[in-house]
Amino acid sequence: MKIVRVIICLIGLSLVAACSEEPPPTSVSEFMENPRLLEATMVRCAQNRTETKYMPECVNARDAVNRLEIVEERSRRESLELQSERKRQALRRTQEAAAAARRRADEEQRRRAEAEYLGLFEELPADNNGSGVVQSAPMDSATLPASNAPGADVPPAAESDQAELVEFEEAAVEPGSDLEAVREELRRRQQPPE
Repeated sequence: MKIVRVIICLIGLSLVAACSEEPPPTSVSEFMENPRLLEATMVRCAQNRTETKYMPECVNARDAVNRLEIVEERSRRESLELQSERKRQALRRTQEAAAAARRRADEEQRRRAEAEYLGLFEELPADNNGSGVVQSAPMDSATLPASNAPGADVPPAAESDQAELVEFEEAAVEPGSDLEAVREELRRRQQPPE
């Protein structure tokens, strides 16, 4: 009987010892996986901070909150960087399109100016229908004679050509008109300096 009592006492003591052991505190990873448990633990730890400040479960809960904030901040930063990169690419495409449009407009304006400039110096032969009208037309720089190239010195017209030009102008212009004054000024400028 004594043995039975000793066995019962030992079993009772082991049960009491097993019941008195506290379960291990919840780990940080368990808190991160279960947000409701984390929130409940943080509320319980916040009620009496002086007593729960160093409790393992409260320490783990605060660590889990810090880690979750870091993860959230990192994802927010990545999202902002991705959004910023998309905006930079859109701005870059807009600037490239604007620069291309400016280049095209500048090139078109340069071509127009060149065509106008070349049109001033090129004289086409008389019309085939016998009207005798001299026309001016733009010419590209590949067909431009070397003497009429931009920046080249243009030799003065021959005297016979100038005489024909004067006769043509006098026949076509009425005396006293503004056009006649302009043509006289042009003739004066074409004459070589003395």
